[in-house]
Amino acid sequence: MSQAKIGVQAMMLKEKFEELGAYETLKKVNELGYHSIEVSQIPMTPENVKAIKKASVDFDMEIASMSAGLKPQREGQESLSTHFDKIVADCNAVGADILRIGMLPFDAMASLDKVIEFAHEANHYAEKLAEQGIKLYYHNHHIEFTKYDGKFLLDIIREEAPLLGFELDVHWVQRGGRDPIDVLKEYEGKVDLVHLKDYRIAQLPDEAFVALEKGDNETFMLAFTNVVQFAELGEGTLDLPGIIEQSIKSGARYLLVEQDDQYGRDPFDCLETSRDYLYENGYKHLF
Repeated sequence: MSQAKIGVQAMMLKEKFEELGAYETLKKVNELGYHSIEVSQIPMTPENVKAIKKASVDFDMEIASMSAGLKPQREGQESLSTHFDKIVADCNAVGADILRIGMLPFDAMASLDKVIEFAHEANHYAEKLAEQGIKLYYHNHHIEFTKYDGKFLLDIIREEAPLLGFELDVHWVQRGGRDPIDVLKEYEGKVDLVHLKDYRIAQLPDEAFVALEKGDNETFMLAFTNVVQFAELGEGTLDLPGIIEQSIKSGARYLLVEQDDQYGRDPFDCLETSRDYLYENGYKHLF
């Protein structure tokens, strides 16, 4: 088994892609010490595909995976049901053999039947993509830890889509109430991709106490119940060394640093903070 590699999830850099362009953004990622990237929420225009391919060659950067949904979630969006050949061609162009579904479609969250329908369709496309040498993976949030008849939704998806792999996001697993290390153990052999992001309980903002003084308990309680934040690695409460070690034991090929919201910080600075934590904790060899 080849060594796992630490990289970056491009979603947190989508504004940088717009501002600097794909090539210069990946150049900066490379300068920060990361040498693999998962492409997500970046328009796959011919210009971007060409720039990503050139950057991957010039900076010896692996494209860990690409992203696509089963159906368009908004008008004109590319998806496996509408742009299958193009998505396969884009993966081939940048040398990616993994494609991942980033989220359970909103309408599939309505009922168990709709989730099962989604899982069956995902399994169908996993079979089609396998014929093209591409593996299909599914990325979780917290909603997958809803229970139906005692079973977690994530486990139901695994049962109903046996050809699907999983990209476990440790922050969202924690937010769903499970121990990320336990879930990584349960999904051993099915998890080539892991999202590394910390889980932070923020301090209550001053505005909450201003509201409290005015007798606005509703605003205060809203702040009280929304203190969970996405954090740079080492800035939260997760057992990251344990998570990284279990990810490797479970067969992960890529551990991708991500932070959905940077709360005003420059995302490159956030990636630097996470990199420094990983270096200091003995993981520089995985970059």
